[in-house]
Amino acid sequence: MKLSTGQAGAYFAKPDPDAAGVLIYGADPMRIALKRKQVIAALIGPSGEEEMRLTRIASAELRKTPALALDAVKAMGFFPGPRVALIEDANETVAATVIEALGAWAPGDAQIVVTAGALKPTSKLRKAFEGHAQAYAAGIYDTPPTRDEIERDLKAAGIADPPQDAMQLLLGLARDLEPGDFRQTLTKIGLYKLNDPAPLSAEDITACAPASIEAAVDDVLFVVGDGQAGEIGPVMQRLAAQGVNAVTLCIGAMRHFRALHRVAVDTSGRPQIWGPNRDKMMAQARKWGAVKLEQALSELTDTDLQLRSAGQHAPALALVERTFIRLAMLAQR
Repeated sequence: MKLSTGQAGAYFAKPDPDAAGVLIYGADPMRIALKRKQVIAALIGPSGEEEMRLTRIASAELRKTPALALDAVKAMGFFPGPRVALIEDANETVAATVIEALGAWAPGDAQIVVTAGALKPTSKLRKAFEGHAQAYAAGIYDTPPTRDEIERDLKAAGIADPPQDAMQLLLGLARDLEPGDFRQTLTKIGLYKLNDPAPLSAEDITACAPASIEAAVDDVLFVVGDGQAGEIGPVMQRLAAQGVNAVTLCIGAMRHFRALHRVAVDTSGRPQIWGPNRDKMMAQARKWGAVKLEQALSELTDTDLQLRSAGQHAPALALVERTFIRLAMLAQR
């Protein structure tokens, strides 16, 4: 059975205990890992791995020893309770083996949880799980967590019914952080609010949010945002010496300018900016305005495409530095 994006979020939080298994696939390994961890914890509980009710099988091992999958599905555990056979990083080279184990599954056997990278609709693995009456397939895409997913994670962290203002801040934070970083932030918020009966506030989120998405990139972004074109070269040299690459700089810049744009177009009076640099970013957003920020985002998108182009031969850091100088000059107009 194929799960839609909305159905998948609910399923991972409360999977079918009587299912044959679930295939979790997508291009982002971190997102896949988080969903895999969530669904396995829901199936076997916090002590399942300690009680040896989880069997992990790497795809490379399965290629060498195909019998591992069926053995894991059929093996009887020493401890009572549901069991999971986890097959990690599966691909078409082990599809036949996984499909055989899925076909041999019977009630009482271990659930088969399979993780994979991006799979085409023609993938044998996808077709097998999507077409199975008691199995599920869920594609995980490069999108921020939904409101429902954030609320479920907050509830798991001990925070129920967050106020609207706090939720808006968290939704903005989810767009800017990597999935693992965002999950860690929610966990930190739960610990921060432990035994605190007051509703979750913007101040609580600010105290727990990362001070910077990419701390090493902050220096050059604030130089660019302030229009200090002459300072960009020395800062870029220092970042290059620290090993910061061009793609990281470009992604960090896009996040920074998207955050400024959200402030510039905000009409609620509650701009979604947090952390120790809040005042600087608020000032930059006012200085740039929505129109120039949209121009900046267009420039950065073009640069990002150039960096990823197969025909790109110019030094990547030099390409980003030229873009930053153009943006700093734009800020001065």
